[in-house]
Amino acid sequence: MDFVVTLKCEDQPGIVHAMTSAILACAGNIIENQQFTDPTTNTFVMRTRFETKLDKKMAEGNLRKGLTPFNATIQVRENGQKKRVLVLVSNTSHCLRDLIYLQELGELPIEIPAVVSNKPDMQELVVSHGIEYLHIPFDSIGQQESERQLEKLIDEHEVDLVVLARYMRILSPGLCRKLEGKIINIHHSFLPGFKGANPYHQAHKRGVKIIGATAHFVTQDLDEGPIISQDITHVTHASSPEELISMGRDIERRVLSNAVRLFAQDRLFIVGNRTIVFA
Repeated sequence: MDFVVTLKCEDQPGIVHAMTSAILACAGNIIENQQFTDPTTNTFVMRTRFETKLDKKMAEGNLRKGLTPFNATIQVRENGQKKRVLVLVSNTSHCLRDLIYLQELGELPIEIPAVVSNKPDMQELVVSHGIEYLHIPFDSIGQQESERQLEKLIDEHEVDLVVLARYMRILSPGLCRKLEGKIINIHHSFLPGFKGANPYHQAHKRGVKIIGATAHFVTQDLDEGPIISQDITHVTHASSPEELISMGRDIERRVLSNAVRLFAQDRLFIVGNRTIVFA
């Protein structure tokens, strides 16, 4: 069996020794290992991939027993087990298309059991790929009922991650709290940047020389959650707003798919309002 174990706790002597000893107790062999101590919070995080002949229940039991003294948060996943991702989208398809395409190629280790939209536009695209589509008409039924249906779908499909792939609705603070660390959004600028409507037109008027995109975890504070992935491209005074939009779409899809990949591979740790990312 091939497992990935992640650990997060207060930094203290002996953690690495305890982890390697616990894996040895499983007759395991370490394939990958990364670790980091955040000096500001004194938080230690670790990601280890190992092989063993034991099943998940026995391997996890040995790990938790060996690491009990450190009061650590530990998660164990079979390396071949894909994260289940619910995608929320409005009427802009480039990020959704990229996630579906990379999933089908096998380059993104996720399963997309369903797509939710507050618009009807994406139904044909989604259904053509054999994915369940649910149109939740936010404007007609209101936020409370919309989010009730959304939560029901999350529970039914045992969703690990919710991805806002240009979903143009703000989630309630209550839902953000409930799904803390499990919602990723793509923001159409290199945060902090131009907020509100028509960001690329704002950027064009200001004569910017770079444009970018930011994938971040969703919190109650709009567009202020821990940043996961960012990228930019250089532009010139000759670039029109339409050209900026086209270039921006490309950056957005790449940044979002990278953030989803990092989550799916258990390479992300939230420490305060920052993320630690093991590439």
